[in-house]
Amino acid sequence: MQIGPYFLDSPVILAPMAGVSDRPFRLLCRQLGAGLAVSEMVSADTRLWDSRKTRLRLDHAGEPAPRSVQILGADPHAMAEAARRNVERGAQIIDINMGCPAKKVCGTLAGAALLRDEALVERILDAVVGAVSVPVTLKIRTGWDLNHRNGIAIARIAERAGVQALAVHGRTRACGYTAPVDYAAFARFTSAVDAAQERPVIVTTRGESSPSIPRS
Repeated sequence: MQIGPYFLDSPVILAPMAGVSDRPFRLLCRQLGAGLAVSEMVSADTRLWDSRKTRLRLDHAGEPAPRSVQILGADPHAMAEAARRNVERGAQIIDINMGCPAKKVCGTLAGAALLRDEALVERILDAVVGAVSVPVTLKIRTGWDLNHRNGIAIARIAERAGVQALAVHGRTRACGYTAPVDYAAFARFTSAVDAAQERPVIVTTRGESSPSIPRS
């Protein structure tokens, strides 16, 4: 699998999980064969970066390349600035969270809540991709709920914006982590993204990522 200029020697990826994918765990997963280990999500509100928790999340000392950092927010300008600052601190891939179903995240219109506002999604992606020279990736769900599964539309917006890889959780936000995974959706997402651009579609079913779907 390749993301931008980075060739991953394994298609297995450690997903960003708050309180789980800290630096020691990321290093362990890379040693055990993960091709990429994405950091815990970092708020785009840089005023919060002085906290001990965020300082630890921003520490990538000793991590092998490529180093991927996930950012969370709902304001295009703040997201772009957070992306720039993370690159200055060593991030080589910027991942954007539009899949977190937590109430405290969606309550700020971030995470999976962004799936309900395609125009805002486009502004955020354009701002972040335009702000950094490193690859930008995106994590989404299939939609907000079973009546609003617009993940394909979001994937196409991401493709137009220049996002280099897409991770799709096979449930809606309303489904949380317990409803059956919509495995058929993964093939639809793969078909929707232009194969000529070689953008990987990464399958996620709970907190973990599994190998990307091969293109036919």
